[in-house]
Amino acid sequence: MSSALDLEDRYCAHNYHPLPVVLSRGEGVYVWDEAGNKYLDMMSAYSAVSHGHANPRLVAALTQQAETLSIVSRAFYTDKLGQFLKLACELTGQDMALPMNTGAEAVETAIKAARRWGYEVKGIAADKAEIIVCSGNFHGRTTTIISFSDEADYRKNFGPLTPGFKIIEYGDAEALQTAITPDTAAFLVEPIQGEGGIVIPPKGYLRQCQEICGKHNVLLIADEIQTGLGRTGRMLACDHEDVRPDGLILGKALGGGILPVSMFLARKDVMDVFVPGTHGSTFGGNPLAAAVGTEALSILVEEQLPERSLELGEYLLGQLAKLDSALIGEIRGSGLFVGVEIDPSLGSAREVCERLITRGLLSKETHETVVRLAPPLIVTREQLDWAVGQIGEVLQEMDEMRLAS
Repeated sequence: MSSALDLEDRYCAHNYHPLPVVLSRGEGVYVWDEAGNKYLDMMSAYSAVSHGHANPRLVAALTQQAETLSIVSRAFYTDKLGQFLKLACELTGQDMALPMNTGAEAVETAIKAARRWGYEVKGIAADKAEIIVCSGNFHGRTTTIISFSDEADYRKNFGPLTPGFKIIEYGDAEALQTAITPDTAAFLVEPIQGEGGIVIPPKGYLRQCQEICGKHNVLLIADEIQTGLGRTGRMLACDHEDVRPDGLILGKALGGGILPVSMFLARKDVMDVFVPGTHGSTFGGNPLAAAVGTEALSILVEEQLPERSLELGEYLLGQLAKLDSALIGEIRGSGLFVGVEIDPSLGSAREVCERLITRGLLSKETHETVVRLAPPLIVTREQLDWAVGQIGEVLQEMDEMRLAS
C-alpha cells in the first residue's frame, strides 16, 4: 500500500505544493501526523480553523443537525437559515445576506451584485460597468477572479480573461480617486492582504476609500474572507477604522473549520438586485451549514475571540520583535494575523517552514518570502511563547549556516 503522500502525489492534480507532512488528526491548536507526531498549527487553514480543530460545540452542532436534516436545496424554506443570516447581519451591520459555500463563490456573488446594481440602480450603460481592484490582491482562483489578479502565474494560459476590471496600487487612496469614472460600479478591496504577505495599508486608508466611494456613488466592497470574524482583533478588519462597507464578503472561519460556508452581505438596495433566477447554489445556505455557521458566530461572541486575538496578537508581535536575525526583513500584523518577511537574499521562507516542521510547528510561506502566522484564536500565551522560541532557533540555525558557508 502506497503512503498517503504517494497516493496524493499520484492521483491528485499538482495544483498545490504542500509541505512534507501527512496529517491525520486535530484537536484544539494541535494536529498529529500518521506517525503520531504532534504539531502546533500556526496556520489554521488560512483562518478557516479560527475556533480550533474539532471544536466540541461545533462538532455537536454538526452532529445534531446531520442527524436531523442536512440539505433540501433552496427550493424550500428551512428552520435554520433565517436565524443564521439574521445573526450574521446583526454582527456585521449589514441588511441582508446571500449564503454560498466557498470564498470564491462569495466573491463571484459580490461581482454579480455590483454589476447589476451599477446597471439597475446607478444607471451605467449596458456592459460598461467597471470594478476597481488592487495590486497584490487575492480573491480566489475562478476564471473571472484571476482575470483581475496581477500575479502572472495565476493568469498564464487561462485566457481569454474576463474584462471589466481596473487595477490600482494597494494602499493609495489617491489612486482610487483618479481611477473612478462614471462607469465605476464598485471598489473591491482586502482590508489587509493575506495572501499578498500580510500587507497592511496606511492608517486611515479604508476610511478615505469609503469617503471617496460615497462621493462618487461607488460601492465599497470589503473581502474579509481571511481577515474577518476576529482574525485581526476586531469582528471585522474594517472595524479598526469604523468603516461599514456597502458590501461584505465572509468565508473560511464562518464554517468553523468544519464545513465550507461563505456569504455576501450588503445593504438592502444592493441585495435587492437579486430576484429569483438571477443567482443560486444547491448547497448554499443548507441547514447543516447554517447550523454550524450559527454556532461558529455564537462562539466568537460568547468566548470573546476577537478580543482575545487583539490581546494575543499584540503580545505575539512584541515577542517576535525581540528576535535577532539578519534573515528578518520586516514583521507586520494585526491581531493573530502576522507575517515574518524573510530577506530573499539571505534565505527562503519555504526553508524556514520546512525546518519548523521538524520542531513540531506548522506554518506556510506566501510568495516565497513571508512566513505566515495565524493560529487558531484559542491559542494561549504559553503556546505562542513556544512557537516564537522555535522560530528564533530556526533563524539562528540558518544565520549560522549562512555565515559558515
